Amino acid sequence: MKKKLLLFFAALVPFCGFTAEPTIEQTLSIIKPDGVQAHHIGDIVSRFECQGLSVAAIKMVQLSKAQAEEFYSVHQNRPFFKDLVAYMISGPVVVQVLEGPNAVAKNREIMGATDPKKAAPHTIRADFGTDMEKNAVHGSDSLENAQKEIAFFFAKEDIFSSKDK
Repeated sequence: MKKKLLLFFAALVPFCGFTAEPTIEQTLSIIKPDGVQAHHIGDIVSRFECQGLSVAAIKMVQLSKAQAEEFYSVHQNRPFFKDLVAYMISGPVVVQVLEGPNAVAKNREIMGATDPKKAAPHTIRADFGTDMEKNAVHGSDSLENAQKEIAFFFAKEDIFSSKDK
């Protein structure tokens, strides 16, 4: 009887409009100096768009040492911090706000593992990265960090969200 009731109510769900909508999120993506210098900007942006993420804001910037230190301050006590900062100021980067269903997780899936050698085939890092530092892209690791990282680079009025339509 219990199974029949479950089947009955499950059959009603699509007709009652109770389909679960995926959460529309925003996340930050950075195309790192190696990705910019190798002319992969278009390829990388296209990967995100082809897999369901929209660009809500985008710009090219040259980070100062102070900006890079502040942005990556969470890593300041790690042995790689100075090299990371030096690398991130070695050339321009492209920062973008990506938006879409479960954008944080989707972005991380499209990027692949931090180490390009361990990244799944056809991910950005597998295709364009060379090592742990020069891995083509950075992406927010959580929704909370995404909000902080987006605010670091963009004013609210510079983000054109589909949620505002």
